[in-house]
Parts: sequence; C-alpha cells; structure tokens
Amino acid sequence: MTSLAVPTAVLSRARSVANEFRALSGTEVDADMIIAGRAGLLGQTPHDRISAGGATHLMPSRDGWCALTLSRPDDVDAVPALLGIDAVGDDPWPAVHGWIAERDSAEVTERGRLLGLPIAALGETRAEAARVHAFGAATNARSPSGLLVADLSAMWAGPLCGQLLARADATVVKVESAARPDGARSGPPAFFDWMNGEKLSYLADFGDAAGLRNLLAAADVVIESSRPAALARRGLAPTDVPPRDGRVWVRITGHGTEHDRGNWVAFGDDAAVSGGLVGGGEAAPVFCGDAIADPLTGLEAAAAVAQSLRRGGGQLIELSMSAVAATYADLPRTEETQCSAIAPPSTPAAALGADNATVDRLVAEKLLAPC
Repeated sequence: MTSLAVPTAVLSRARSVANEFRALSGTEVDADMIIAGRAGLLGQTPHDRISAGGATHLMPSRDGWCALTLSRPDDVDAVPALLGIDAVGDDPWPAVHGWIAERDSAEVTERGRLLGLPIAALGETRAEAARVHAFGAATNARSPSGLLVADLSAMWAGPLCGQLLARADATVVKVESAARPDGARSGPPAFFDWMNGEKLSYLADFGDAAGLRNLLAAADVVIESSRPAALARRGLAPTDVPPRDGRVWVRITGHGTEHDRGNWVAFGDDAAVSGGLVGGGEAAPVFCGDAIADPLTGLEAAAAVAQSLRRGGGQLIELSMSAVAATYADLPRTEETQCSAIAPPSTPAAALGADNATVDRLVAEKLLAPC
C-alpha cells in the first residue's frame, strides 16, 4: 500500500465529487483510489521537488518557482534550444536548473512554451469552474448507463473520465491512431490497463476519418484532450460532427482555450504547479500527490458529464487541468491527510484496434436508430 500526503480539504472535496457521481450514476467511486491509485500500482511517491514519476522538476527562478516536465523524447531534445546551447549531457537537469535560476519565471515559461514544452510558473492560473456551453438540443434526463462514449483522450485525466463512465455501464470506445497511440501504452501496462481495461479499442485513420466521423456522430458522449486546433484541422471539431440530441462533448485541456493558452502543453504535475496546488510553504514548495491535476480533473469531468446528462445534455463542457488544480488550491491547506491505496484491480486493455468490427456494428445500429 502506498500513501500520499494530500491536503485534507482537497481530499474532502474529491470525496464529495465522487459521492455526487455515485448519486447521479449509481456507481461507487473511491476518491482515495483515484488520487493514490497510480502510486499504489507503481510504488512511486514524490521526492520533494521531483515528481513521483521523476519526469517533472520544481525549480526556483529569480522571482518564483517553475515546473518543467521532460517525459517525452521530443521534450528532452528541445532542452538545448531552451537553454540556447548546442547540447547537454546524458542528464539535462543540472543545466536546466542553473538556467532557470538566472531568469524570471515569465521569461522561462514564455521560451519553454514557444518550444512546445510542458512548463509552468507556480500559481499563474486562477481557479475557474468548468465552462459549459449550449451544444445542440437537450433530451430527457439520463444516466451514463447504456450510452455510447467516444474517448479520444490520452494519458490520465480524459481516460479516467472514460473509465468512470464505463464503470457506470456506458459503452466506452477508446480511439487511437497507429501513428499516435495513447502515450500511456508505452508506459507501465498496469496503469494503462487500469485506465482502459473496460473499453473497446478502435483504431482510427485521422487522414481518412470517415469511420471516426461516424463514431462521433453516433456518440452520446465525446471525451477529447487534444489542443482545440488539432481536431478542427481534420474536420472533427464539435461543430463539424452531425448533431445528436442530448450529446455531451467534454474537452479537457492543460490550460484552457483562450488566446495562446490553447497551445500550451501540460501534464499533471506541471499543471498542478500552474494552479498553485503544491505542498510546503510559499518559500519552499514541494509536489503534492502524484500528478494530482490529472486524477482531480478526470473525476471532475466524469461528474460534469453525469450532471449534464441529468439535465438532458446538449452541452459542450471545457475543463482546464491547471484551473481545476487552482480550484483545489484555493481550499484551506493547513492540514494534510495520508491518502492511501492498494493497487487497484483492472482488466487487461484490448490490443490496439481489436474491436473495430464491433464498434462499426454498434455505430451503424446507433445511426439507424431514432435519437
């Protein structure tokens, strides 16, 4: 069993949101498991200013603190450009620490974001509730049970939302492409299975997206976590898909969609820092939990979907991981609770594209049936 120190008020709110999801869906949800489950699976805990997964560092700048995540090969490859040097050694972190220490946070984040890096300044994002927009016609109040969910998201927050809906008896289809499968597939299998074991796997061709467009047209719920322009370029934005009464479209981003924020990349630990959700004091912050913006956002997203379905749907819901983190950061943090979880049970996830025929049949039946 692995324990993570989490502000008591943060855990209390997460438990309250889990209870709300249970009331709306009839599905028991363990908030402690959601927050600490990955740490329990992988035996990882944060080490002060190094994240539990080890890919994110929290570092002092001249006027504050910055977090940078180097989890992808492209991120590591971009470090010389960030620092303005020709190359770094096998361990880029000493050079990164020294470069950030000599600069203001605004300069650090601006340069990092120009290079597409997941980078954040401590407390730069304000708390904000999910943005809910009218999106087509509403229908009768429903629960997730029996609905078709197209899950285009990756990594943790979006897939967790889909996992919770699957546990509420929705048929959840995990959509990936051969060129860009979910990055979590290349990580520890136990975590990928936990997030996706109860979903059908659909291999989509984003270059010839007729099949995917049909799936989106048939879906009662769509979950996506790409930058807004990515789907729009392929004609798969919410407004490009044929309408369906009561559909709920959930868009999870790192930092929102306004202005340049729509292009900012984020992972759970750096998004939490952006929202100010850290442990320790202002002068000596440390990481809080394990990529905590991810599980909190996934839980909030699932509850938002269930709420929308109860209202009849017909809504586009936007959640920013950093804004969710900021919402939790605004809670009192004078006390901490040990949030503990054993390794959660899971079903092996389907191989990439294993369920294409099944999904195509379900979609055809759904499109022929009255809404």
